Amino acid sequence: MDINPIKENMKSIVKTMLIVAISIIGFSTLKAQNVIKAPRGYSMQIGTTVAMLEDLKRRVTNSVANLSVEETDSLLDNKANRIGALILHLAATEKYYQVYTFEGRGFNKSEKAKWESALNLGEDAQENIKGKPISYYLDIWDEVRKETLSLLKTKDDKWFESMVSESNMNNYWAWYHVMEHQANHMGQIRLIIKRID
Repeated sequence: MDINPIKENMKSIVKTMLIVAISIIGFSTLKAQNVIKAPRGYSMQIGTTVAMLEDLKRRVTNSVANLSVEETDSLLDNKANRIGALILHLAATEKYYQVYTFEGRGFNKSEKAKWESALNLGEDAQENIKGKPISYYLDIWDEVRKETLSLLKTKDDKWFESMVSESNMNNYWAWYHVMEHQANHMGQIRLIIKRID
């Protein structure tokens, strides 16, 4: 039986490459599993919510991170919102729920001046929230989120289940609302991105 050493060597190389490729794919799949798990330093319910908030923020950020200023400022029609304004809206909403749940109040005068246009969107936001790179809006949201995570770390699940001062909702529902609000706007943002010419 005649064995070709070059052919046998090539078979060995191909086998090795396949084993390496399968190992990499297997490892990547294991690492890429979607798991909701409370990060260290948080109570169980708060930590689970933090994990979901962070997952949504990561997904929104990944959707928009490479947009140009022109794409960030794109308007589908005269009643639509720009992507930059929507990112700032997510930051403003989260900021509002910080003061609402942690301090038991709405925005004060200076906070209203800073956040109201983004919070309410509409014509004022169309006129005034534009002309900046997407990183500008994401950086603001990052700062708000950093504060959210820091504040949530100081609370426990008993606080999470307690009622917001002078409200018909508990703190858990308030932060659930922030999360589902982000999910709704993630869909809106992705629709706008698909429709940008």
